[in-house]
Amino acid sequence: MLTPGPRNLITDVDGLLVGNAEDDRLRSGVSVVVGERPFVASVDVRGGAPGTRETDLLDPSCRVDRVDAICLSGGSAYGLSATDGVMRWLRERGRGLAVGGVVVPIVPSAILFDLLNGGDKEWDWPPYRELAHRATGAAARDFALGNAGAGMGAKAGNLKGGLGSASAVDRPTGLQVGALVAVNSRGYTTMGDQPQFWAWALEQDGEFGGLPPPQRGLALRVPHDRADLTHDPADAARSDPRANTTIAVVATNARLDKASAGRLAMMAQDGLARAIRPVHTPQDGDTVFAVATGTHDLGDDPLALGELGTVAADCLARAVARGVYSAVTLGMARSWRDVFGR
Repeated sequence: MLTPGPRNLITDVDGLLVGNAEDDRLRSGVSVVVGERPFVASVDVRGGAPGTRETDLLDPSCRVDRVDAICLSGGSAYGLSATDGVMRWLRERGRGLAVGGVVVPIVPSAILFDLLNGGDKEWDWPPYRELAHRATGAAARDFALGNAGAGMGAKAGNLKGGLGSASAVDRPTGLQVGALVAVNSRGYTTMGDQPQFWAWALEQDGEFGGLPPPQRGLALRVPHDRADLTHDPADAARSDPRANTTIAVVATNARLDKASAGRLAMMAQDGLARAIRPVHTPQDGDTVFAVATGTHDLGDDPLALGELGTVAADCLARAVARGVYSAVTLGMARSWRDVFGR
């Protein structure tokens, strides 16, 4: 039976660390998943407006078969410069792909849109390189959720979004699965005007409030007569449907090749569908990376990868709910706790 790991974080997967850096004035930030050693990775993009870097090389037909880190950043396209900060930190330590006498760190990245959240975006040069360098240097097994890293300026439908994480481990066999997500969705993560999360049925050990079952039929949207549950009408981020995107990393210690990691990422996208409604819209850039550190042998069972993908999807759904549950009010974006008084 799989249960949350000791931290209930993606870092319960052997060989992974996470670093966050954020700027309160900017209302944005960066999260970095760093491997203690290079790891296999792939990606699946479902949203219609993605922002990514170095994702083509994750195709199984491409030559590079290991990466050094995954970067998740706010800032929309400006945030893609965060990759440079991660690469600098890795290069300073001689980590990366050796090409002749040069070391080139491999860091696939994805960004979310948080430019309309009221933070100070009047920079000369985007600050994401420096934030990412700091985040990579802070990488550890324990890290904050909610208004942290790439989740700092995020929203989630009618609520403040945030950084979430969760894990599932099988102690008898040693299999480990984890997820990290910056929830900045157009869709809602709760059941209409009820406090229960769409991921309610997957909750482990009261990790997002331990609420009882919902009391009535489920509504996709908050009713118009419950305007108190929505952001202020003047909130630019709510008035523009392009101001969103959920980006995530799922991880396992299983030994996978890039093709299998790609299938894991595809299946893990179902976790977003279990936790956010609507999801994968034409205005979202929903992107899920899958990484495998390769310390656990799945064996010859042909069903093993499918079962692994199911666990990863559930883990990602739980991480979405934890990210919103852990967030605190920022500007016009009200937190789950403030809206529902819990």
